[in-house]
Amino acid sequence: MLQPRPLAGRRALVTGGAKRIGRGIARALAAAGADVAVTFHQSREQAGKTAAELEQMGVRSFAAACDLHDPEAIRQAVAAVGAWAGTEAAPALDILVNNAGAFETAGLDDLSPERWDRMFATNTRAPLLLAQAALPLLRGSAHTGRIINLGSLGGLHPWATHAHYCASKAALHMLTQTMAKSWAPAIAVNCVAPGMIVTGEEPGEAYAHFARRTPMGRNGTVADVAEAVLFLAAAPSFLTGQVVAVDGGLGL
Repeated sequence: MLQPRPLAGRRALVTGGAKRIGRGIARALAAAGADVAVTFHQSREQAGKTAAELEQMGVRSFAAACDLHDPEAIRQAVAAVGAWAGTEAAPALDILVNNAGAFETAGLDDLSPERWDRMFATNTRAPLLLAQAALPLLRGSAHTGRIINLGSLGGLHPWATHAHYCASKAALHMLTQTMAKSWAPAIAVNCVAPGMIVTGEEPGEAYAHFARRTPMGRNGTVADVAEAVLFLAAAPSFLTGQVVAVDGGLGL
């Protein structure tokens, strides 16, 4: 059983943490006692509001601008978070959650190279660059460092109208396992692969057909994903290299 604040004293970074699933993850980590930094690209106002909400929960928070398509911007953002989380002389980080990602529909017949490359740049290359930049900070953690990537059920099952998305997430799943082997024992690396998740912004009957196909009888929520991330952040470090489908059984 998890303790009420199992992450007290830990420092976490959640990419794309200003809104939707990222915000839910940030709130879950903060409720568990972690100080939480979030990155944003165009959601500066929402990032500020999220950071203020987290501080109201009794933890420290920080918002850093970051263009995930710019390797130098990634390095600068991670360096800023490390200095905030530790000190300028001894930057530190305990948990990296690669949440930020892209999703779109595109037919395979006319899928352009540019759309393919942009999807991979966001969903696969950016998590790699973020993890590489954060690696020294995570290795300096007083605890076993944690990296949690956000994959997708689409990375486990082919979706005909989302080839570039599915392929990018499948690559992220394999990258997760490669990271786990490469960076053990200092860092445990796992992946959460959500199924159909509704955020509350969709029309009332949106995706109802997925709920009818799901053994648990409903679509997933932001809280379902956030709780899975929290579980991996607080789980024994012996749990590594896993891709955990959070889909209510939809993929069975």
